[in-house]
Amino acid sequence: MRKTAIALIGLALLTFPGITLAWSGKVIAVHDGDTISVMHSGRVEKVRLFGIDCPERGQDFGTRAKEFAADFAFGKIAEVSPVDRDQYGRTVAWVSVEGKSLNKELVKAGLAWWYRRHAEDAIELMDLECEARKNKVGLWSRPNPVPPWKFRRNKRHEGYD
Repeated sequence: MRKTAIALIGLALLTFPGITLAWSGKVIAVHDGDTISVMHSGRVEKVRLFGIDCPERGQDFGTRAKEFAADFAFGKIAEVSPVDRDQYGRTVAWVSVEGKSLNKELVKAGLAWWYRRHAEDAIELMDLECEARKNKVGLWSRPNPVPPWKFRRNKRHEGYD
C-alpha cells in the first residue's frame, strides 16, 4: 500500500511539473522589496515574491520597501511556496515568516503594487492594494505614484527621445 502511494505521488509530480513543494530556509539577503535570498538545501536560492512589484531603487518608497522586507524577514526562517520560475531563473513564490505573508504585508503597507500581469488570480492582493489606496498608506500617500514597470520602461528609454 505504501509503495503504491509513493508511486502515485511521484507520477503526479511528473504529470504536473508545475507542482512544487513548499520548503523553508533562512533569509540571508534582501536585494530589494520583492527579491530575497534564502538558504535551501545547502545553497542560496534567489526568490522573487509572487504577485507583487515593489518600487525600484531610486523611486519613491523603493528604499522603504527594502527596509520593510529586511525587518520582516532578514535572518529569519521563511516558508517558501514556489509558483513558478522567472526568466532570470529565480524562484517566484509566496513567502511567509512566522505565519505571515511577506507578499501580502508589503501590499498592505502600501509598499508594493498588486502585479496584475502575473497574478490575476491573487484577488486578495488586489483587495489589499485597494484598501491601502483608500487609506493613503505608503506610496499611495503621494499623488500619482509611478508603477515600477513604467519606471523601468522609462529608465530604459532615457536618452532616446
